[in-house]
Amino acid sequence: MTKTDYTGLEERLGYAFKDKQLLKTALTHSSYKNECMLEGIECYERLEFLGDAVLELIVSEYLYSGMPDKREGMLSSTRAQLVCEQSLSQIAKRLKIPDYLILGKGEEFHGGRDKSSILCDVFESILGAIYLEGGYEEAVVFVHSNLLNNTEALHVRNYKSELQQLLWAHDGNVPIEYKVLEEIGPDHSKIFKVGVYIKGELKGTGTGKSKKEAQQHAAAAALEN
Repeated sequence: MTKTDYTGLEERLGYAFKDKQLLKTALTHSSYKNECMLEGIECYERLEFLGDAVLELIVSEYLYSGMPDKREGMLSSTRAQLVCEQSLSQIAKRLKIPDYLILGKGEEFHGGRDKSSILCDVFESILGAIYLEGGYEEAVVFVHSNLLNNTEALHVRNYKSELQQLLWAHDGNVPIEYKVLEEIGPDHSKIFKVGVYIKGELKGTGTGKSKKEAQQHAAAAALEN
């Protein structure tokens, strides 16, 4: 049964809607609207369209700032990994969004509550709703909290693992070392620059808001090189 009290959901989202109807629209699938045929019912498709564009901008800004040495191709590839259907649907499940989906009977019967495509769309529609009501800054907070700060937990492409496996395949157990080269900014907003060394030689550098993030970017640079 669909939950209608959004308090728990809003706590997990990190955003409390003033307009609960806007959140309800973000959770409403077109199958429900088509079956009810009632005036005033909207589905999430327009909000999804908006949220998709906002998500691309936020992630693009994040990668542009965090991967200053990377070419357009690497930036596009990394963005695609972050915003793919698998990634966004897993976040939706973690936030328990399926419990609140408003579906038509047919879509419910065919497992719509667990479909990755729908969950991905609803993640974007909720982002679109947050952007409309709370503005760009609230949208940034939502994306950073639920996507960009949880990439490892979502099984997004692991460049460190790929680099290690590539070296094992060609040279056996080659030592890889990650070193912090620079720390920029105050303690509450520090940027780390990390270098990855293979057989003592610097093969790539990367920056990030955490050492782990910077290591991933450094490994990506080494793979690119």
